[in-house]
Amino acid sequence: MKGKKLYVGNLDYGVSREELEQLFSAHGEVLHVQLIEGKGFAFLEMSTQAEAERAKKELNGLDHKGRNLFVDEAKPPRSRKRRGGRG
Repeated sequence: MKGKKLYVGNLDYGVSREELEQLFSAHGEVLHVQLIEGKGFAFLEMSTQAEAERAKKELNGLDHKGRNLFVDEAKPPRSRKRRGGRG
C-alpha cells in the first residue's frame, strides 16, 4: 500500500461514523471518516500508512452486522469528462 486512506465497502446501511471510527481505532489513529450514507461504503484516513495496512489486514473480510467488510486502499478520484453542450 502507498497511502493511508482506506475504502470500506459492503457496510450495513445503518452503520454510523462513530461505529466505524471505533472499529478502526483498534488498529491505529483514525483522522477522518467520510460515510456515504445510503450507499454502503465509506472512506477513512488513518494517521500512518502502517496503521492503514494493519487495519486492512485485520478488518478485510470481517463479519460486521452480518456483512463481510471489504477494506482496501482508496484510489484517487477519477476525473470526470464534461459532456458537451452548446456554447
